[in-house]
This record gives sequence, C-alpha cells and structure tokens, in this order.
Amino acid sequence: MRKTIITFTTIILLVLTALGAEKIRVASKSFTEGYILGSMVVELLENAGYKVDYKDGMSSFVIRSALVNNQIDLYVDYTGTAWVAFLKQQEMIDDPDLLLQKVREKDLSENRIVWYDTINFNNTYGLAVKEEMARKNSLETLSDLAAYTTKNKKLIFGVNFDFFERPDGFFAMANHYGMDIPKKNVKTMEIGVTYEALSRENIDVAMVFSTDGKLDKYNLKVLQDNKAFFPIYNPAVCIREETHKKYPNIQEILSPLTKYLTPQIIRRLNFLVDTGETEPERIAKNYLKTLGLIK
Repeated sequence: MRKTIITFTTIILLVLTALGAEKIRVASKSFTEGYILGSMVVELLENAGYKVDYKDGMSSFVIRSALVNNQIDLYVDYTGTAWVAFLKQQEMIDDPDLLLQKVREKDLSENRIVWYDTINFNNTYGLAVKEEMARKNSLETLSDLAAYTTKNKKLIFGVNFDFFERPDGFFAMANHYGMDIPKKNVKTMEIGVTYEALSRENIDVAMVFSTDGKLDKYNLKVLQDNKAFFPIYNPAVCIREETHKKYPNIQEILSPLTKYLTPQIIRRLNFLVDTGETEPERIAKNYLKTLGLIK
C-alpha cells in the first residue's frame, strides 16, 4: 500500500513538473496593434494547453532587452525595427523576404533569437496631417511637407518617444528629406496620443503607423514616403532559441497569425479597439473564435 502511495505521489509530481515547465513568458508592445497581436499569441498558446505568463504594454527597447536577457520567451516585433534599431544595420533593404532572412541570420548568430515567418502586413512609420490641411496646401508626399516647412517654420510635430530617439527615427527622416526642424518644434508623447493632439490642433503633423485604426477615426492623410526612407516593418514572432528548441510546436501553434491577418483586417481590428468598441483581449479572442481556431 505504501509503495502504491509513493508511486501515485511520484506520478502527480511528474505531471505537475511537466505542466509547470510549459509556462511560456509572453510580452507585447505598448500600442493597440501590439496589444492585439500579444493577446492573439496568448489565446493560441493557452488553447494549445500552455500556461502563459503575460506582460503587456512594454516599450520597444525594454521588451527587446527582456527577450535577450531571458526575462521573457517571445513576443511580436518588426523586422525593420530589429534590423536598424537592435542590430544597428545601416543598409536599407526594400525586399521583405531578404530583410527577414538577414534579420534571422544575424539575430540568431549574435543573440540566439529565432524569427518565425512574417505576418502579412507592413506597419511602417509615417507622418500624417489633417485632410483639410493636405488639400489646402497640396500635401501628398513627404517632399511636399519638406517644401512646406521652409515656408512655415512654426509647424509643430508630435512623435512618440521611441521614434524621437531611434537612429531610424524623426531627425534621420527630417535630414533625409531636407527638413530643418528645431528640436523645440517636436513634442514627444505616448503612442496613439499624436492622433488626438492632431485632431485638437495641438500639433500640425503627427507620427503615425500605417495600420492604425485612428487614421480612419480622425480622417487623417498619411503623406507618401516618396524617397523610401522608412524600412519595411513586417511583424513576426521572435523567440529565444532555447525556448524554440524546447517547444518546437509553438511555431505551428502560432502559424495562424501568418495565415489570417492582412493589412485590411489588422487596420479594422485596430479601429475597433481605438474607437472604444472593444478591448484588445476581447477583439483578439473573438477574431480567433470566428475563424474556429480556439474554443
């Protein structure tokens, strides 16, 4: 009888140990799309039986540091961000497949980070103005804006903190287009607040993302990057190599992200969150349920 109890206890301990080992540490970036993608990752992993420790709302460099330093296991980042901001590369690559290949090779060899396939949209940076301002001043491209800034030295720009500080950020863009913009004319603010600031005319030009739902909400005009300054920003799951090797099935579990998200769909999902119709967690769960991917 004693032997039976010991055996039973051992089995229980082994089961609990196995379950405990399958706790995956997931994080997300601190903007609408980051929250949605992070929530989808969590839902898919939990549906597959994994326990998830989820940390949402982290800034770009903080979340990257957490991944490299083994504080999290995986999250969704962008190829352009990794290539320029994290891997410190200056070569501009306009082929998304080649960019992914180079990011994969360099990040794996230098940091032991594995990149899964990219999700099918490009959430690049952009500058936007109100539609009325664009029509009135014939603003279609960033070159048009550069010419306009020479006549209007008082234009106020609103950008997020990361974009203000990054090597591929605001002042690099301004230099690329020949814009002479004093630092005092650039206001830094949280991601997403630039839209409200532009709508209230607290700023004249806002840093935006090309898949943001608030572009539709506030009827904004995104100026064309006609001199191809901004890199390609395809999102993809990046994961620590040791986690990838330990749980190789995670790549297949998260593959619906690459199959069922498009520019139109992510912009619509972002819009639903940004207009206050639903929370990122709920929109992620409802979308995956609609597709029959989770219970």
